[in-house]
Amino acid sequence: MTWGRDTDQHDAREQLKAYADAGGTLVDTAASYGGGESEKLVGALLDSAVSRTNLLIATKAGTRRTLGGRVDVSRKGLLDQLDDSLDRLDLDYVDLWQVDAWSDAAPMEETLAALEHAVTSGRARYAGVSNYAGWQTAAAAVHQRGVAGTQAPLVSTQVEYSLLERGVEREVLPAASRFGLGVLAWSPLGRGVLTGKYRSGTPADSRAATTHFAPFVDKYLDGRSAKIVDAVCTAADGLDALPLEVALTWVRDRPGVSAAIVGARTAGQLRDVLGSDDLELPAEIRAALDEVSAIEFGYPENR
Repeated sequence: MTWGRDTDQHDAREQLKAYADAGGTLVDTAASYGGGESEKLVGALLDSAVSRTNLLIATKAGTRRTLGGRVDVSRKGLLDQLDDSLDRLDLDYVDLWQVDAWSDAAPMEETLAALEHAVTSGRARYAGVSNYAGWQTAAAAVHQRGVAGTQAPLVSTQVEYSLLERGVEREVLPAASRFGLGVLAWSPLGRGVLTGKYRSGTPADSRAATTHFAPFVDKYLDGRSAKIVDAVCTAADGLDALPLEVALTWVRDRPGVSAAIVGARTAGQLRDVLGSDDLELPAEIRAALDEVSAIEFGYPENR
C-alpha cells in the first residue's frame, strides 16, 4: 500500500527480492493504492527483480481514493479499473482479482458478473471479495455457486483482522468457512500499533506522523488498544521475540486464515516480519492474548 509513495523503487526492489528469497509468493496491491503508483511499481519490478512465474499477483478494484474515496462496483467501473491495472502492472492477467468494497449503488449480481467476465476473458485467474460483511460474503458466495457453469466461484475474502480488530469473528469468518473461502488478513499488526512503536509517543518516521496515514492509525491509539499492546509486549519478552512477531503469529495461526498480509515500508521492517515464520505461540500465551483482546458475542451469534 505504501509502494510508490512512502516506499521508493530501490526499497521496494530490496523488499521483493528478500520476500521471494524467503519463499513468499503472494503480492497484493490495489488500483487505489497511491493513485495507481503501487501497481506501476510492482509492474516495474516483475521479472527485473523477481520472476513473474514465481509470484501470485493480486489486485483490487472498486474504490477510487483519488476521487475522494468514491466506491464504484458497477460492471463498467470494475472492468475499466481492471484494464487500467493490467496496463500499470504490464501484465496480461492477474492471479487474483478482488472487489475492494460492497456498495448498494450497484446490484450485487452486476458486480459479480464483472468478476465472471474477468475470469472468462482470461484477465484474471481467480476472483475474491474484500471488506464484505458476513451476510454480504455469504450472499455473494451463494450467488456465484448458483451461476450455471461459473468459472469464477469466490475463492477468498480479504478483511482486517488482528488482535486489535476481531470483529470478523462474529460472522465473516464463519461465512468464509462455510463456503470455502480463504481469508486474507490485512493489517494483522493493527495498522502498525502492535509493533509497540507508539507506546511512548509517535515516532517521526512512523505512519501516524504523516498526514495521509494519521487517521488510519489513530483508530487504535486508545486505552483498549494500549492494554492489548502491553500484553503482546509482555509475551514477546517472555518468548525472546519481537512484539510484531507475536502479533503476526497470532493472526497467521487463526482458523481459516490463508495468509496475513503485511505492508512493510522498509526492507528492515520486512526482515523483522520474516523472522516470525518459525515462531509458535505456547497455548497459555495464546489464551492470554485471546482473553485480553476478546470481543463481545451475543444474539444472534450466541443463542
